[in-house]
Amino acid sequence: MPQPNDLIVIGAGPGGYVAAIRAAQLGKSVVCIDKRGPLGGTCLNVGCIPSKALLDSSELFEITNHRLAKHGISVGKVALDVAAMMKRKDHVVKSLTDGIGFLRRKTKIATIHGTAKLLAPGKVEVTAADGTKSVLEAGAILLAAGSEVATLPSLPLDGKQIVSSTEALSFDAVPPKLIVVGGGYIGLELGSVWARLGSKVTVLEFLPRILPLTDTEIAGLVQKSLAKQGMEFHLSTKVTGAKIEGGKVTVQTEASSGNATFQADKVLVAVGRKPSIAGLGLDTLGVKTHEKTGKISVNDKFETSVKGIYAIGDLIDGPMLAHKASEEGIAFAESLAGNYAHVNHATIPSVIYIWPEVASVGQTEEQVKESGREYRVGKFPFSASGRAKCMDESEGLVKIIADAETDRVLGVHIFGPRASDLIAECVTIMEFKGSAEDIARIVHGHPTLSESVGEAARMAWLGKAIHV
Repeated sequence: MPQPNDLIVIGAGPGGYVAAIRAAQLGKSVVCIDKRGPLGGTCLNVGCIPSKALLDSSELFEITNHRLAKHGISVGKVALDVAAMMKRKDHVVKSLTDGIGFLRRKTKIATIHGTAKLLAPGKVEVTAADGTKSVLEAGAILLAAGSEVATLPSLPLDGKQIVSSTEALSFDAVPPKLIVVGGGYIGLELGSVWARLGSKVTVLEFLPRILPLTDTEIAGLVQKSLAKQGMEFHLSTKVTGAKIEGGKVTVQTEASSGNATFQADKVLVAVGRKPSIAGLGLDTLGVKTHEKTGKISVNDKFETSVKGIYAIGDLIDGPMLAHKASEEGIAFAESLAGNYAHVNHATIPSVIYIWPEVASVGQTEEQVKESGREYRVGKFPFSASGRAKCMDESEGLVKIIADAETDRVLGVHIFGPRASDLIAECVTIMEFKGSAEDIARIVHGHPTLSESVGEAARMAWLGKAIHV
């Protein structure tokens, strides 16, 4: 009879595989179970990585078509090869999933492809693709199964014309008209891809604004920017049904202004994600979950209500972000090995990879205002940045919110070029409970985009910037 392992990890996404690797590095014997062949979970296979590959490709297409002439560069007729673009995207994905396979072998992690179900604390039943069942034992079990697309009863997916984000990453041609149901980051990112490539994109959002978790001022700037790029928005609009006829999809909606129909070649349903807990056997063992969200309840060491069973990532409270899951995976592994570990959820950055990009950390201005705390806001527009001007990327701003009394940074929100990289400095400052003055006094290279962060901090600290 095989000896029990130290740890069984269910799920090989950015939470699961990172936890498995770190646990193995700390001397634990680890088995990782995943139902997907290639490792990396949703993020690497049908999420973060393929979407960013297409975003970068479509951005180059947009620049070549519309912006090179400003730089004195003339090109002939630009042709789009969707198949080649998809092939490149698939190559990027494969190279990264292969890399995880190498790390798995290097750290001697056993991997089993199949579905997992909890039988008891320390016991997991695995069903392979051919139906063969086996039982594994371990001292600890980590649930890291990630999330799956949320759906609308009024808009059932058919995988061809009414699709999820997974299918929208692999269209074989640019749809002349695309309806995106949902104005969150997934819908806007994929909508941006196809809009840049020539699709007429219409966004239908149930709420009165897009990006509901983003600072309101920033969300407003984003909508104006995307509208200028050709995307059409209908807010406070509820989708009530759809009909497929003659190769077209007609979507029925209700709004305060009256009922309306919209027609398109494809409809992308992007209304969020939900924890992937079906079939894990949580009910059998009495693992507690939140009634509304379905997320698993855990303590500060990621342990569920059942001793020896843990959960991280999209399965538990907090934003559904790959880097959040990875950090929780590392913290869990450290804790399992008896080391101190902690994830500060208040300083987890979020990024939206439209263009210009959106990045944020900490509280929005609305959240700070609701708390009753006195605060100051510093803003600096990229239109006043020398580097942004040189790049022909002067749209957007940096917004820093600081406590009025202590000057401690409470939140940073950036809408502009390379916001995804600029936010890292602000995360570091906030992690060390730093102030706007701390950012302002850092010497930022010139000319760089990071100077805009320093100038926004100076505005929050002193109320005055140098270059505005």
